Amino acid sequence: MSPEPVLPLTMLPPGRPARIVEVRAGRHLKERLAGLGLLPGNTVQVLRDNGGPLLLAVGETRLALGRGMAHKILVTETAPQGEPAR
Repeated sequence: MSPEPVLPLTMLPPGRPARIVEVRAGRHLKERLAGLGLLPGNTVQVLRDNGGPLLLAVGETRLALGRGMAHKILVTETAPQGEPAR
């Protein structure tokens, strides 16, 4: 079984849950994103991507994140609840 591909959050299709693998940013941005719940190991989902900021779900929290910041967050897709992993 090969490892799941890692992609920037900006490439994640809306509606697909993913696990955050890495945040490639400086210390201050990492701290800011951590305060929003965007930490390695946490699950995130893109709710809407209209070419501007992404609307995200992190747990029960909804937030908008600019594309530049979102591109620094690397994720791997996970199976939605109730579906087997690929």
